Amino acid sequence: MSFAPQIKIPATYMRGGTSKGVFFKLEDLPERAQTAGRARDQLLLRVIGSPDPYGKQIDGMGGATSSTSKTVILSKSSQPEHDVDYLFGQVSIDKAFVDWSGNCGNLTAAVGSFAISNGLVAADRIPENGICTVRIWQANIHKTIIAHVPISNGQVQETGNFELDGVTFPAAEVQIEFLDPADDGEEGGAMFPTGNLVDTLEVPEIGTFQATLINAGIPTIFLNAEEIGYAGTELQDDINSDANALARFEKIRAYGALKMGLIKDLSEAANRQHTPKVAFVSKPKAYTSSSGKQVSVSDIDLLVRALSMGKLHHAMMGTAAVAIGTAAAIPQTLVNLAAGGGEREAVRFGHPSGTLRVGAQALNENGQWVVKKAIMSRSARVLMEGWVRVPEDSF
Repeated sequence: MSFAPQIKIPATYMRGGTSKGVFFKLEDLPERAQTAGRARDQLLLRVIGSPDPYGKQIDGMGGATSSTSKTVILSKSSQPEHDVDYLFGQVSIDKAFVDWSGNCGNLTAAVGSFAISNGLVAADRIPENGICTVRIWQANIHKTIIAHVPISNGQVQETGNFELDGVTFPAAEVQIEFLDPADDGEEGGAMFPTGNLVDTLEVPEIGTFQATLINAGIPTIFLNAEEIGYAGTELQDDINSDANALARFEKIRAYGALKMGLIKDLSEAANRQHTPKVAFVSKPKAYTSSSGKQVSVSDIDLLVRALSMGKLHHAMMGTAAVAIGTAAAIPQTLVNLAAGGGEREAVRFGHPSGTLRVGAQALNENGQWVVKKAIMSRSARVLMEGWVRVPEDSF
């Protein structure tokens, strides 16, 4: 019996923020995977090692968490005044699908440096020393993101002393601007799809809760921690070890997605795990982070815990941080109230791994809230580069 050989595909394994994933140049993919469809999805599933009924992704590049089961495809931008097109695929761990419905804000931090190092940014835009401004077109959500990437001696500067809670070692700071991050009406309506800053969300057999439903950065359902039986200081094991809790959150997420107009039927939520996110907020409380770091009340404006791909995230998704910053800037949302209310342009929130600061510029124009941009700092680093191998007949 003969078996198909393995093929080699140029790839780079990168950390961006508190996530990591496999990065590809579009032109390096096998021809049949250069366009969206089944072949591309099957290829990425095999690269990452999914679907894996054991939940470990041993036979692939995935790390068995939502933060490490990620893929990125980059190409020279098809959009005017942009450098690179960025397409993100969230690969399911135990199911055979890739979710293309949203962005990864953490891996955004690595897009600029990959683009510079791989010839996707024009040479005359890269300084010998200083900051290179990379104009990114986020192809999943059709938004512009600006990455400010440090350059030393004409090369991306990856090492530095910027510390990011949830990442073990310091690195160079990359500032990211998410321009006009709120939904523009293409899917699920406006920034507040129901027209309300706070809704009543009814979830059969679970309960009725206050919720802020927002499309900014990524569609997100914000709940009050105390209303759903939590303090807001929980760490991963407190939630992820409780199968009943995870099932409740998934049901809340499905009903929230329906109310936001992201799905037309509850059954569609199962194949749309990346969006929307579910998060719960609380007023500041002291707690010990997953690394043992003590977070005091004076360190933070509020507490936020968020779930991604059905599990509590170990830190905070970058796109969810955009949603947090945006909602905090708009008076009377649940996020804003948890942070003390009033007008604000930035918040520092506590998450399971520590704290994060995010800024947002929100304005009320003709009775409608709009957000001009959200800003945060992350870091990125190449972990490995070369080729990934997959069986030739796997896609």
